[in-house]
Amino acid sequence: MGTFSDLVKSWSSQLSLYSKTEAESLVNWLLEHHLGMRRVDMMHFLEEKDLPKALHTDLERLKTGEPIQYILGYGPFYGREFEVTHDTLIPRNETEELVHLIIKENPGRGKKILDIGTGTGCIPITLNLEMKDSEVYGLDVSEGALEVARRNAKKLHAEVNFLKCNILNDLPPLIDLDILVSNPPYVPKKDQSEMHRNVVDFEPHLALFVPDEDPLVFYRVIGEKGKRLLKKGGRLYFEIYEKAAIEIKALLEKEGYDRVTIHSDLNGKERMITANWN
Repeated sequence: MGTFSDLVKSWSSQLSLYSKTEAESLVNWLLEHHLGMRRVDMMHFLEEKDLPKALHTDLERLKTGEPIQYILGYGPFYGREFEVTHDTLIPRNETEELVHLIIKENPGRGKKILDIGTGTGCIPITLNLEMKDSEVYGLDVSEGALEVARRNAKKLHAEVNFLKCNILNDLPPLIDLDILVSNPPYVPKKDQSEMHRNVVDFEPHLALFVPDEDPLVFYRVIGEKGKRLLKKGGRLYFEIYEKAAIEIKALLEKEGYDRVTIHSDLNGKERMITANWN
């Protein structure tokens, strides 16, 4: 009979793609999910042979680099659990910081908000739940992602209107927005080799990558269309590629936005940009 800590150590050592701390965290998450117990309750452990077969199956998937959120079918975001599938990106900490910035900068009730490239719906759902009397829309080009977003909204009792739209080709049928937010595809294909394989191999490339010859295409198009979507005094919020912060700022200023500001995340990386439309 091994101890709980022996099991965590043994399994985490098999996850060579991750650091020791990350691997142990993933193993603990997997055990808690399958056994339905908190970590503190698992200290008095049972034999490894008594563990459910599905747990061993999921460990094998973890070894391939598949993100645990896809394995378990959910991921945390802003204190809530969101369903994720291979049609959606996994909600990330930087996006939580973007949402927190929007909430902090926009007090008051009744804001009209659009999220472009909504994925799981984590941005518009959270904004609807955190901002009183908000009228919130989320759009995506992927029907698979929209189905996930709608399920998340229903489960979390959020009122969000989801639309299918290719922002590069179409203008959403909305006007007088207070807030336009987007975490669009922004990684040039040439940078794919620099990314962790658990992102490249498993997350949807449609939501990740842009052409090398036009890497700012989404920022340019959304910035241009945002001038027709936003009311005077409306605010534009982007999650950005840290390597392109200066270029995106210049692009928005050229489009006529003012108070264009680059924001760093908690790790000191330039990952957000805000602008006013006047």
